[in-house]
Amino acid sequence: MCSQLGVGNSTLARWKWEYKNNNNEVQFRGSGNFSSDLEKENARLRRELKNTQDALEILKKAISILGD
Repeated sequence: MCSQLGVGNSTLARWKWEYKNNNNEVQFRGSGNFSSDLEKENARLRRELKNTQDALEILKKAISILGD
């Protein structure tokens, strides 16, 4: 089973232990796995906002350099 998942025995054992000790519920999801469409959309919007803010900072620096 571990080789199919691409994880070590200890990792799988820890996942099983955590699952059993959390009332058979998954407490943490892997990166990119969202529990709802709303969370997925929020993550997309956060990424888009960060990219826009980065672009704005670059433009501000370019304007200040060209404005001299």
